[in-house]
Amino acid sequence: MTDHLPHSPAADRNKEAILMHLRGILPARGTGLEIASGTGQHVVWFAAALDAWRWQPTDADPTMLPAIAGWAAQTGLDNVRRPRRLDVRAPVWPSEGPPFSERFDAIYCANMLHIAPWETCAGLMRGAAQYLAPGGVLITYGPYFEQGVPTAQSNVSFDESLRARDPAWGIRRLEEVVAEATRAGLALRERHPMPANNLLLVFAAS
Repeated sequence: MTDHLPHSPAADRNKEAILMHLRGILPARGTGLEIASGTGQHVVWFAAALDAWRWQPTDADPTMLPAIAGWAAQTGLDNVRRPRRLDVRAPVWPSEGPPFSERFDAIYCANMLHIAPWETCAGLMRGAAQYLAPGGVLITYGPYFEQGVPTAQSNVSFDESLRARDPAWGIRRLEEVVAEATRAGLALRERHPMPANNLLLVFAAS
């Protein structure tokens, strides 16, 4: 049972829609790095469904690492590695302990960019360019503002609430995120509209 572990209702709501797209994006097997794993609900859901993949969960907040490990342990999965602390702004990943000695076939990051300082976007893109294996992809999920696309009122209100909590937070403009990716040598390859006015974006080496 996972009743005593931290739980995100939003992660439960969006995990199946995201998995549906991952099945079409990812190859049959590989190694995945999750950035900002949070409670760990996404990584255990993906690991259970994509059992030929091995997943490395991470989070910048060290207090979340026991929760991630707990979700993996209590769901009986053996393809989820021990969670590591990782701040994407660090020049070497992860932030503590031995650096990664491998490259990853996929790097997945959900709902981080709007609840973190803007410089985390550049850090994510630089790190992904460094740690993706040849042919690998960076997949991000969350809300974005897009030039020429009407903005849902729910996202406007959400952005206002985020900036009220922390002026460094806020929904990011898609073209600015893509510009950071370009500077790191990545290109936006796929854009998938998702429920609740979110987007799933796929970046790869340009």
